[in-house]
Amino acid sequence: MARSNAFLFDSELEKFRLVPTLLSEYPDVSALLRSAAGDPLALNQRLEVLARRTGASAIYVIDARGRTVAASNYALPTSFVGQSYGFRPYFTEALATGASELFALGTVSGRPGLFIARRVGTASAPAGVVVAKIAFDRMEAAWGAQAGTTFVTDVHDVVIISSRPAWRFNRLRALRRAEQAEIARTRQFDDLPLRPLPVAFSGKAATSDGVAYRRADAGVALAGAKLVALAPLEPALAAARARARVVLLILAILLGGSAIWLWRQRERARMQHAAQRDLETKVQERTAELRQVNARLLTEGARRQQADERFRRSREELAQANRLATLGQVAAGVAHEINQPVAAIRAYSENAEKFLAAGAAVKVAGNLGQIVDLTQRISQITAELRSFSRRKTPDVGPVQLGDAIEGALLLVHHRITETQTRVLWDAADAERSVRGDRVRLEQVFVNLIQNALDASDTRPGGVLTIGIEPAADSVAVSFADDGTGVPAALRGRLFTPFATAREDGLGLGLAIARDILREFGGDLSLWSTGPTGSVFVARLIPA
Repeated sequence: MARSNAFLFDSELEKFRLVPTLLSEYPDVSALLRSAAGDPLALNQRLEVLARRTGASAIYVIDARGRTVAASNYALPTSFVGQSYGFRPYFTEALATGASELFALGTVSGRPGLFIARRVGTASAPAGVVVAKIAFDRMEAAWGAQAGTTFVTDVHDVVIISSRPAWRFNRLRALRRAEQAEIARTRQFDDLPLRPLPVAFSGKAATSDGVAYRRADAGVALAGAKLVALAPLEPALAAARARARVVLLILAILLGGSAIWLWRQRERARMQHAAQRDLETKVQERTAELRQVNARLLTEGARRQQADERFRRSREELAQANRLATLGQVAAGVAHEINQPVAAIRAYSENAEKFLAAGAAVKVAGNLGQIVDLTQRISQITAELRSFSRRKTPDVGPVQLGDAIEGALLLVHHRITETQTRVLWDAADAERSVRGDRVRLEQVFVNLIQNALDASDTRPGGVLTIGIEPAADSVAVSFADDGTGVPAALRGRLFTPFATAREDGLGLGLAIARDILREFGGDLSLWSTGPTGSVFVARLIPA
């Protein structure tokens, strides 16, 4: 729960970080900051539209003196326009360093939020600052629907986001004098008392209101902040007690079965002793017959061995013919498979170009690293084709399921971003090994994710849910979209090569994906489809 909620927090945060950066280079912003006589109405309206589309609480522009000159809430009674925020640390730090992030109470509305600021102009000649304020009400509500409690603390260990609103602005520990002075100076929490959090911690254990929890921490992409998840222990204890009762019942059944088995063994021994006497009288009579039968069996065995050798040679010839046919199918789909990482390389290159223009060297280096990984992935795909043509045995072994899913999501990240699709999955459920090959398993997942994105392509903002359901002898990975479903005319031949409903599609993805999974001992099937979406299920063998 901690890792998935941290991923949700980081995704929500990353969505807004580019807004101030892009606005800091917007010509209308620079023009208004450099000319006090300018008309801010057009910029106010653009900021209002941008805030509504991105979900930001407010987006506003502050001049170098600390006065707000334009804001998305310009038409509201709580408008930021004309307000002075020169004392806020996010403003002073952005002027000095170019960017800052601070979680604090709202300056006018009194509502908590994260303020992301970017400087307009240079350090020697700053024109002002662009600020985006983010509220996390929806994310807190989503956390509140889970079992347990999740909250995020800032650099002072003060709770800033919580699925329990009453815990917000409580502290995990006593604040040092320097911290108290800093909070008072910046008015980060105004006059809130910052009471101690009503939770007693002891290592990974925690207690609140007489309820026992297990604590798990996770890092988040906010300087000095961390996420804490408290999972209640009672459901786990109840499950353990239930398992203990089942074990006792099984032991009782085994003891009873053992007693019955011993009684039957004694009865069987008595009957066998009586039958043994009869058999001894017949052994001599059957010995001669058995010698004759044995001679016939030796002759039959020699003929059978010759037949087995002919069958083995025929099977090897059929296997080679099937391998050559499969090689033709794989060769036909290589362009389809390589096109996906090539598209991802192009997206990362374009992003690197933008980050380079923005001076974000770390992000440029990260994108270049991803490009290197993707080119290596292309090399692996082509090497797989060459290896297959040389009749090399595929390298099938344990593969981390979570790594394969993350790699596939990375390859289609640009498509996910373009379609504004939300991808829901729990990385903790994927912490298991399955039988397969990393590159080819990622090819399967990429095909399924691409199909889900294509199904929802007619309307942005769709949802792709990846579920992991382990069983005793298999692991089912489902891909559920909210598209319009598979056409009825295509369902019967969905896994046939070159069968597709898209004008630009090759119709090879699902056929190749099912062949790969069957080679791993699994399978691929269409679990359900309809006007509300489709669900494909890939079954894998645990390693």
